[in-house]
Amino acid sequence: MKFKKRPVVVEAIQYLNSNKEEIEKFVGVELKSIPWSETAYIAGMGPPLFMLMIPTLESPHEAIPGDWIIKGVQGEFYPCKPDIFEKTYEKVEEQL
Repeated sequence: MKFKKRPVVVEAIQYLNSNKEEIEKFVGVELKSIPWSETAYIAGMGPPLFMLMIPTLESPHEAIPGDWIIKGVQGEFYPCKPDIFEKTYEKVEEQL
């Protein structure tokens, strides 16, 4: 048997390493951030990168810069890798 996803509109925001507060406002809780990579920072080429722990229905999941945070149909949140997000979702024009 084969199945296809039903068309569902979700809200999502991309984690950019610099928008932790915006992500926290989106998910409605303070998030734990953990150093993920300091390579660029140590080399003087950029800030350290942080992983965010996103609360999901199962358990906290890691989100790294570039990942999308999706609000599901039941109000749950989960991270999604950018390549999977691009293949699965397309932008919806806002209705006024």
